Amino acid sequence: MGDLRGMDITLASHRGDIPSTVQVVRKPTMRDVADVAGVSLKTVSRVVNMEPGVDDHTAARVEGAIARLAYRRNEVARNLRKGISLALIGLVIEDLANPFYATVARTIEDVARRHGYAVVMASSGEDPERERELTTGLLQRGVQGLLIVPAGSDHRYLYADRAMRTKAVFLDRPPALIEADSVVLDNIVGARRGVEHLIAHGHRRIAFVGDPPMVQTSVERAEGYRQALKGAGLPVDEALVRLGTPRVDLAEASTRQLLALQDPPTAIFAQNNRNSVGALRAIRALDARVAFVGFDDFELADMLPVPATVVGHDPAEMARAAAELLFGRLAGDQRPPQRIVIPTKLIARGSGEIVPRSREASTFSSRDVGGSPRRSDLRR
Repeated sequence: MGDLRGMDITLASHRGDIPSTVQVVRKPTMRDVADVAGVSLKTVSRVVNMEPGVDDHTAARVEGAIARLAYRRNEVARNLRKGISLALIGLVIEDLANPFYATVARTIEDVARRHGYAVVMASSGEDPERERELTTGLLQRGVQGLLIVPAGSDHRYLYADRAMRTKAVFLDRPPALIEADSVVLDNIVGARRGVEHLIAHGHRRIAFVGDPPMVQTSVERAEGYRQALKGAGLPVDEALVRLGTPRVDLAEASTRQLLALQDPPTAIFAQNNRNSVGALRAIRALDARVAFVGFDDFELADMLPVPATVVGHDPAEMARAAAELLFGRLAGDQRPPQRIVIPTKLIARGSGEIVPRSREASTFSSRDVGGSPRRSDLRR
């Protein structure tokens, strides 16, 4: 093996399970890879450019050296040699087909254009491995910065690139196991207020329909749901909590199951816009008299026969804040990692104000938001 001195990378962090120093002398080159693998520069070039003429054993040694050094080809330099010059940032989001993320992407594109950058976008589909592949691919293509809606629960794979001064900002969800800039929603408070709104209108059995438990927004909004119930003296019935419904069809199926229970919920809180669409489809198909509040506003929510009450926020505001934070970093902002929290608000339109048939109206406060029962114990 070649000499790795001056190239080992460890990362600064306050976490006890993560190395505590940073030493980055320079980015590794193909010459460094050749030295470590014990091959010629031409051999490394052939492997990197996927050219023939290298046997499997030698190629494996080169790939091992590439992985050990966290080497990546400088696509910007290659493009410049070809006369191509373009400032790029990368955007990895969950699903471009989701209107929420479509708004985020469009807003980021507008901000980037004002700063003289173009945006390369990709969807992870909530797959952590796909997120890692996309992020690595964007770095290989020479993006100057990254905006990431994370799907994974461990982002330490970004350590080498972050130490090499690639800027990254996370949005909608925080990063995991690393310290980095993030722009997120006030998820716990927003969800708690939405469920408190249903409690204030007489509901005791309130269901939660949400994404899988490994998704941070689902975890935080479920926590807000639980806080609201416990704060009102109501039990948390786990039979009414349905996680794992990231698609409209799955949310619809879960809602149908909830409404078919022997003691069904009288109200449903949906964790995001896709959950909301699925839940409302089930409610309409079954012609159920069920109150509804969803987190995230969505297109035509105010045009439904019973307009949907939602916990609203501005996805464009979150996207602008994240993009401007990234461009600030690219311009030299050296502050410690920032966490920006975007507020939410309850938008009462009708579906969240439906009262249960068996209501005991005198028991409950009539306040729309943050109301609490007059009795200290609401258990049946």
